[in-house]
Amino acid sequence: MPGSLYIVATPIGNLEDITLRAVRILKEADFIAAEDTRHTQKLLSHFDIHKQLTSYHDHNKEEKAPVIISRLLQGQSAALVSDAGTPGISDPGYYLINAAIQENIPVVPIPGPTAAIAALSVSGLPTDAFVFEGFLPPKRSQRLSKLDSLKHERRTIILYEAPHKILKTLLDVREIMGERRVSLSRELTKIHENTLRGNISDIIIAVEDMSSCTAGSDEGPSSKGLSARMRGEITLIIEGLMGEPPPVQAVDPAAIMESLMREKGLSRKAASAEAARITGLSRKEIYNASLKR
Repeated sequence: MPGSLYIVATPIGNLEDITLRAVRILKEADFIAAEDTRHTQKLLSHFDIHKQLTSYHDHNKEEKAPVIISRLLQGQSAALVSDAGTPGISDPGYYLINAAIQENIPVVPIPGPTAAIAALSVSGLPTDAFVFEGFLPPKRSQRLSKLDSLKHERRTIILYEAPHKILKTLLDVREIMGERRVSLSRELTKIHENTLRGNISDIIIAVEDMSSCTAGSDEGPSSKGLSARMRGEITLIIEGLMGEPPPVQAVDPAAIMESLMREKGLSRKAASAEAARITGLSRKEIYNASLKR
């Protein structure tokens, strides 16, 4: 019989948040697959757990997953942990979990902390229906496109973001979605835990003030300065669309493209790419429509 793969949630900050069951599983498993073995070793040392650690992260998952699966098929049990929170949520855990399921290996959840749910529970925004989107794309054009696809979402939206990117993300959210209520949680369950709540414009001002205090008044808002003040992953909760969405109007993508070429002096290729971002249609489709026009 194959061993079991235990998906063990670990604290996102305060070590007291670990469950008794999680501690027992970590002690009983034959080995532990960790995203960062050095980080996990600190957790194990705190609870006097002495187990073999093997690294499993986004950069080695394709070569490491088969090794772990092989050991599981031989009857060994493994505990999968991430740096913090529940494995599989915006981390490479999904890859290993899916591989285990395909081999009919028992996959057992050991529930516990998750930053997304912890932040949602204190956000003051509706919790009866929500959508988790994880991290937005790094490129601004892709990020704006993703936000545009979410602007008519009626459920509460949960995002993760890095400290040095949060100000730009808030500005992009306001640009695409307009004025919304938001909640921004950082350092959850840690000493400097803080949650900002309010209209997005108010939160942007608060974040800019934090950045300016760090960077110096003469330098203005600085993402580098903000990162120094706001450490760790940030959870951003965005209010879903309230009221009726605006009616969808027919658009002429070729006309939009030609307008961009005329008003902004863009080349046909650049204008087709920008028109694709605006309309959501494919660049090739718009380009060909323009040629026919």
